[in-house]
Formats: sequence, structure tokens, C-alpha cells
Amino acid sequence: MKIAVIGGTGLIGSQVVENLNAAGHRAVPHSLSTGVDVVAGEGVDRAVQGAEVVVNLTNSPTFDDASPAFFQASMDNLLAAARQAGTEHFVILSIVGVDRVPELDYYRAKLLQEELLRRGPVPYSIVRATQFMEFMEAAMSWTADGDSVRLPATPIQPIAAKDVAAAVADVAVGAPLNGIRNIGGPDVFPLDELGRLTLSRKGDGRTVVTDPTAGMFAAVKGDVLTDKEAHLAPTRYTDWLA
Repeated sequence: MKIAVIGGTGLIGSQVVENLNAAGHRAVPHSLSTGVDVVAGEGVDRAVQGAEVVVNLTNSPTFDDASPAFFQASMDNLLAAARQAGTEHFVILSIVGVDRVPELDYYRAKLLQEELLRRGPVPYSIVRATQFMEFMEAAMSWTADGDSVRLPATPIQPIAAKDVAAAVADVAVGAPLNGIRNIGGPDVFPLDELGRLTLSRKGDGRTVVTDPTAGMFAAVKGDVLTDKEAHLAPTRYTDWLA
């Protein structure tokens, strides 16, 4: 099976390509570095030509109110090219709880991406993942101040990027869901406790201060970023840290 992986050189995309090729498929990575600009539309037709499946793992360069324009343009271009090429299955990666945090510009943008796919001309699958373990350092850096890191107690269900990639690859070679598959890590932590665990395991002496107003996740109410009914990945956060 020929599979075009758009955004195929990034954290998730590179592993999706590796997994698919190891399984005997022909997965081809495409990105700006290979001459594919999904916003301008340059190289998009060539990238999807002959592909039975398109996996779109591109991401907005910003998380602010400019992100909807990225997803609108990129999906318009990719869906038009996929329809023209006769693509049989179009897959995107989204976020668990994306429809339940309207306060965040980026989440509204990802929800727009989902809606464009649903209304589009190609059978589709949406994989929604919980927060990546690899993003914990970035989340702490947003609110780090000297010897402390401020974090809210937002419930988080961290999943390893390798497990996300495995799930995306699995969905890509299956029949279109024409719906959503939620995937998540095996454990749920309050974000502030996750920060303390991370710093402790790394020998970092900084203190985590619980602050319900700190950082992007302060806008999240309740446990909407977790899903106990999701397909659970095997990697535990403590093992990943080790």
C-alpha cells in the first residue's frame, strides 16, 4: 500500500513512516524540507499522487489565533488534491478533549481541521491522542521562573510519541473509521504532580508551585483531556522517564 505521510519528518511522522515501511508498505514522507508547502499548495498534488492513503501530521507553527488559517488552507489544499488523486483514506491526528476547551485558539483550530475532514470528499479517520510525554518539558518551560515552575492541577494522561505513531500507523492501514479513535496513556496525573515527578527523576532541584492560573492548561476545566475509555497505550510515564 502506498501511503503519503504529510509532515512525515517530524516527531510523530518520522516514526509513522518507519512503522509503515517496516510492515511492508510504501510510506513516503513529505514536508517543507521535501518541497511540499501545504499552505501555499506547492508540491501537494505530487505528494499525494498514487497514494491510497494520506496521513496528515502537519501542524500550525503557532498556537495562537493564526492557527485556524493554517488548518483551513492546508486542509483545503490536501483534500482537493486527495480527491483528484482518488485517495481512499485520509487520516489526521488530533487531541482528546479538543471539542471541550473552546477557550484555547489552538484547540478551536484543531476542531476546525476535524470538521473540514468530516465534510470533505474522502473517507477518513481521526485519531485523537492525549498529551505527549515529550511535551512535558515545554509545558514546564512556559511558566518556569528562577527556582520554581508554576503548574495547574489539570488532569493529564500522558502518552509516548512512539505509541501515538504506532496507533496512527495501525489506523492508516485499516478501513476508514469515518469517525474518531481516542488513544491515551495508561495513567492519569495532575499536571503539577507530573511536574514534580519529572523534576525529581531528572535530579532537578526546582520546586513546582500549584497555580490554577499558570500556562495554557489553566484554561482547561475538569478532566476533559483524559479518557479512561480510550485505547490505552502500554508505555507508563515513569518507565519513559527512566
